[in-house]
Amino acid sequence: MAAGVTALYNDPTVDEPDRHDIAASLGGDEAAFSRLIRRHEAAVAALLWRFAREPAACEELVQDVFVEAYFSLRGYRGEAPLDHWLRRIASRVGYRYWKRRSRRAPPLSLSEEDVAAPAGDPDLAQASAAAHALLARLAPAERLVLTLMYFDDCSVQEIAERMGWTRAGVKMRAYRARRRLQAIARREHLAEKLGWTS
Repeated sequence: MAAGVTALYNDPTVDEPDRHDIAASLGGDEAAFSRLIRRHEAAVAALLWRFAREPAACEELVQDVFVEAYFSLRGYRGEAPLDHWLRRIASRVGYRYWKRRSRRAPPLSLSEEDVAAPAGDPDLAQASAAAHALLARLAPAERLVLTLMYFDDCSVQEIAERMGWTRAGVKMRAYRARRRLQAIARREHLAEKLGWTS
């Protein structure tokens, strides 16, 4: 038995079903890898929805994550639960997706409908769409940092670990991203509507 697989059997951070299915997958059992996909697919899809807000694109990204996970499974060391490792892969897959799209598409103009708040209680779907429309105006690395910070509740350390960046690099990207968002809001006359009057 390989050293990595032995470590998985001894590591309490890896859930028992995952531990069993990882070992079986490494032994060539395709059904075991299918069970891993079924167990973690919804969480991966929820994370990737932050990157691709179109069902077909999101589904394709989910497939990319599991293809990458399949070919990288021997490198999984079992130092954290499998879902942490999958989130790291998903964040990188989503980031590459944004980078590809940013080379093709010019920045969109924000319309009043993108950031309009309905009377009474704000509609979460509309607020989310407005936030994503605004974030889409940022460079992919800056967009990623704010998305992980504010939508996925990641700390600076977690983002650095997921992306292989330094903590200082994450902080710098977050600082620049916030300043750019404020500049965009001012330029588009949205700062007051968003409550960014300072």
